[in-house]
Amino acid sequence: MSIIKGPFKFTGSMAGYSYYTVSGSDKVIVRFKGGPKPEKMKTHKRFANVRLHQQEFAGATKFSQGIKFGLGETYRLHDFNVFAKWCGMGKTIIGLDTENALGERPLMLSSYRNELENYSLNQAYPFNSVLRVTPQFEINKEAFQATVKIPVINSKMDVLNVQKLPYFRLIVSLGIVSDVICKTIIDRNREVREYIPDLGTKNGYSQSYTTDWFSTDDLINEQTLAVKLDRTDIEVNPADLTFLLGVGIEFGQVGVGSKTFPVKRACCGKILAVR
Repeated sequence: MSIIKGPFKFTGSMAGYSYYTVSGSDKVIVRFKGGPKPEKMKTHKRFANVRLHQQEFAGATKFSQGIKFGLGETYRLHDFNVFAKWCGMGKTIIGLDTENALGERPLMLSSYRNELENYSLNQAYPFNSVLRVTPQFEINKEAFQATVKIPVINSKMDVLNVQKLPYFRLIVSLGIVSDVICKTIIDRNREVREYIPDLGTKNGYSQSYTTDWFSTDDLINEQTLAVKLDRTDIEVNPADLTFLLGVGIEFGQVGVGSKTFPVKRACCGKILAVR
């Protein structure tokens, strides 16, 4: 892979090369077309280790998907490719296991929760620079709920309103993510190894709360925002789950029908706490 740094920037194909960009970067990536055939990758013994790494990467992808859905409405406030970053983090966590064989190492998020604490979803304007008050929070894992207390906000002083928009609102989300384990399953009458979250289809289950719109020229009283999850059909011990508490802010303006609508890219968020 090469990166074009000069003044000639374009995307597409030319002379056997592909040129493209990725979210969060202004560089153009260059790749040469070709490589081994897919069927050869799946069966040839030369690529045995490659297949094991691919299997672990599939586990890292499920880990990243769990975080994405676990952040609920706050996930959409990101301004760079956080999904890819989380995939890389998941692969790193898998690599920390020294007891199991390649391709079977578990992704134990529960042992490395602190890696996601205060994780910013933005590079241009992080949440702490936009909302200049410090939220206080409490997570009750047994009750599957969380509260976030927002201090008094003087929106002219405490809110960085880059686009000078008239309104803003706050978003809080609570989600649950589990460890991802390599398990043996039956697929088409044969045993295969596959990475599966302990929570199964519930991995990344979340709820979000969004406030009403506030004026960006006002004094907003202290408020407590609460989010609660329905724990029905969740059999995993809460102590073994990772709870993600997200918080965000987005700005809006009046549109059609005199309704207030969020403005695209006028937002930011972060993972406030992980328990």
